[in-house]
Amino acid sequence: MKASFALLLPLLLPLVSGQVFHWGSCPDATVQPNFELQKYLGKWYEIARLPNLWQKGECAEANYSMRADESIKVVNTELMNGKPNTVEGTAVVQDFNEPAKLGVSFSYFSPYSPYWVLYTDYETVAAVYSCTGIMGIFHVDYAWIIGRSRWIPEDAVSSAKNAFISNGIDLSKMTMSDQQGCDPQL
Repeated sequence: MKASFALLLPLLLPLVSGQVFHWGSCPDATVQPNFELQKYLGKWYEIARLPNLWQKGECAEANYSMRADESIKVVNTELMNGKPNTVEGTAVVQDFNEPAKLGVSFSYFSPYSPYWVLYTDYETVAAVYSCTGIMGIFHVDYAWIIGRSRWIPEDAVSSAKNAFISNGIDLSKMTMSDQQGCDPQL
């Protein structure tokens, strides 16, 4: 196992550069109890996030809506060099006993990645977490604080941060998102 990991390490390092990774398996985070998907649907704006490879723009927002087949249409938009960049994906409830544990995919060829709603009040803020484990040796954390408007009160941000912290998720690399001057362009 160690030999195969040593061989794979040079290939994996570029994938995790700019990401937030930790040794060991993904944490078994506690999600929003009694999650109500219908109340969660709609537009959300990115307030803060951990670094990731695929988001390089500003003014990030997401819109969630139900499809006829009961899957969830996910439309993520951000500004890249002043122009809208949009990607569409699909989310599904993976376990109806824990509906706050969704899976999301942005390609027919990729498996669903975790999209766990750790906390939401549905009207102001939500804390969303995802984790990718790499052979049980280390994991990559993804976390977002999203709001129903581009700016939310600091106490709402604190509530979302507390949901991560209570699950042992390190937010030391979390940065606030740029949401200034966005509406006229999107």
